Amino acid sequence: MNRRELLKISSAALFSGAAVSGANAQRVASVVERWNIFELALDGPTAGNPFIDVTFEATFELGNRRITCAGFYDGDGKYKVRFMPDETGVWNYTTASNRAELNGQTGRFECTAAREGNRGPVRVRDGFHFGYEDGTPYVECGTTCYAWAFQPDQTQRQTIETLRSSPFNKLRMCIFPKWYRYNRSEPPIYPFPRTADTNDYSTFNAAYFQHFDDLIGQLRTIGVQADLILFHPYDKWGYSSMPADVDDRYLRYVIARYAAYRNVWWSLANEFDLLKAKNNSDWDRFARIVTDEDPYGHLRSVHYSRVMYDYSRVWCTHAGVQSYAFEKASDWRADWGKPVVFDECQYEGNIPTNWGSITGDELVRRFWLAAARGVYCGHGETYLDPNDVLWWAKGGVLRGTSPPRIAFLRKLLEETIAVGPGPIGFTFESASFGTRAKRANNYVLFVYYDVHAPAQASIDLPAGFAYRAEYVDSLKMARTPLGDNYSGTAELKLPGTPFGSVWFYRKGEA
Repeated sequence: MNRRELLKISSAALFSGAAVSGANAQRVASVVERWNIFELALDGPTAGNPFIDVTFEATFELGNRRITCAGFYDGDGKYKVRFMPDETGVWNYTTASNRAELNGQTGRFECTAAREGNRGPVRVRDGFHFGYEDGTPYVECGTTCYAWAFQPDQTQRQTIETLRSSPFNKLRMCIFPKWYRYNRSEPPIYPFPRTADTNDYSTFNAAYFQHFDDLIGQLRTIGVQADLILFHPYDKWGYSSMPADVDDRYLRYVIARYAAYRNVWWSLANEFDLLKAKNNSDWDRFARIVTDEDPYGHLRSVHYSRVMYDYSRVWCTHAGVQSYAFEKASDWRADWGKPVVFDECQYEGNIPTNWGSITGDELVRRFWLAAARGVYCGHGETYLDPNDVLWWAKGGVLRGTSPPRIAFLRKLLEETIAVGPGPIGFTFESASFGTRAKRANNYVLFVYYDVHAPAQASIDLPAGFAYRAEYVDSLKMARTPLGDNYSGTAELKLPGTPFGSVWFYRKGEA
C-alpha cells in the first residue's frame, strides 16, 4: 500500500458527509458533531482545467442563518465543500456552480452536540487573551516545526507522539516547503506540478494538499492548534515570488480546503519583510482575502524579521512578534488593544547562532516574563543532530530541558484561570521589586522576581481581603506554602534564590 492510499484511509476518518455520484443521486443522510467537518463530495467535469474553469460553492442554512462556503477541486473528478457547523440542528444546503452537474444540488444533515474534548475554535477573549468557542479558557503555549510536513513518515509520527505528551497546544508550520540551514532537501511531492525547475501554476497537486488534510486532522485529534504559515522567504522553488493571480488563487484554495478545521490559525507569512517580491499592497490584499474568504473568522496574524508589522491593523486578531523585548510587552498590548504572542523569542539549543543557542533555563525565564505581563510566549528547539533533525525545522523528538518547566507554568496559569470570576489571564502592574501581575478582581496576584534573589519581601495586598500564599520555584518546579491568612502588607521570608515567584490566592473578606 503506497503513501497516497494510506493518506486516503487516515483522512476518511476526519469527515462526515455526503458522497454524490451523479446529478440526481440519492443523498446519504449524515450526522455531524458540532465544530466537526461536514464534507460534500460531488462528481464533476474533468475536461479543461477544473481548478480555474469551474466555480463551485454551497450555502448552508439553519433557521435564518445562511453561510456560504467556497468549494475546491480535489482531483480525479471530485469537487468538495467543507463546512464546520457551529450550531446544533438540521442544516440544509444548496450548491451553486457554473456547471450544470454541480449546480442546484440540495441536501441536509444533522449537527449534534460536541463530545468531550471538542471545544470549538479558539477566539480572542477578554481583549488580551484566548478562549475556545464553548467558553473554556485557552492558555496559548506554542512551539515551532516549520518543515515537519515534508519529512519521512516516521519523523512525522514521532512529531505527533511528541506533541501528544508535551505542553504545547499550538504548532507553527509552513504550507510551502522550506529551504534553509539544517533543512536542505527536496519535498517528496510539490504543491504544483513541476517539470525540471518549472512550476505549472495553472493547477494544484491535489495529493500535496491532501497530505495537509491528514496532518491538520491529526493535530486536531490531539488538541493542538495548527498555525498555518501561508508564505515564507526560504525558498528555492519559486513559491515566494509567484505572480499575483497565482498567490490569490493559492490563498483561496487553501482557505476553502482548511478553514472548516476548528484548530486552524492563519499566519500570512514567516518573516514577511524578507519576501522581497511582495510589497505592502500585496500584504494588504492577502489580508483581505484571508479575512473575507474564511467563513469562520479564524485567528489571523503575520510574523516579521526586522520590520515590525503594524499590529493595530483591524484584520490582525492578535500580534505574533519576533522579539525578546518583554519590557515592551505591556505597552504593545495597550497600543494594539489585542493579545500579544512572542511567537519567536529565540530558541533553546546549541547551533552556532545567537537566536538558536539560548539555554533551557533562559527560555523558561522568557515564558515567565511573558506570563507576568499578561502576554504569551513561543517555544522552539535547535540542538545539533548528526542527521540534522532539529525540532524547530523537522520535528521528531524534543531533547531540551524547557518543556517540563513550561508545562509546569501552563498548569499554574490554567489553575488560576479557574479561580474566581472575571476576565482570564493576567494584567501587568509595575512593582518596586520584581514583576507583578494580577487576575481581575484581585482573585490571584503573583510577583515574579526573575534574576533577583530576595530573602525577604514586603508586598501590599488589595485592601479588605485575606489571601493564601505560596512560593513557586520556576526551575525546580516546586510549590511551597507560605501561609494562608495574609492581608494588608504581607511580610514574607523567601529562599533567596533567583527565578522564583510568590502567588497569592484570595480566600474571602479579611
